[in-house]
Amino acid sequence: MSEKSPLPAPAAEAKRRRRGRSWAILIVLFGLCALFYAITIVKMAHF
Repeated sequence: MSEKSPLPAPAAEAKRRRRGRSWAILIVLFGLCALFYAITIVKMAHF
């Protein structure tokens, strides 16, 4: 029986880049949420 070979180098590289991009987007989204939260707290403190 033949075993499945690991992903070819270009496919593995594309998957690695996609995963890195996904993490970057996640970090940016969390940063924006934190920024909006902080702005809201500051605005509420002034009123």
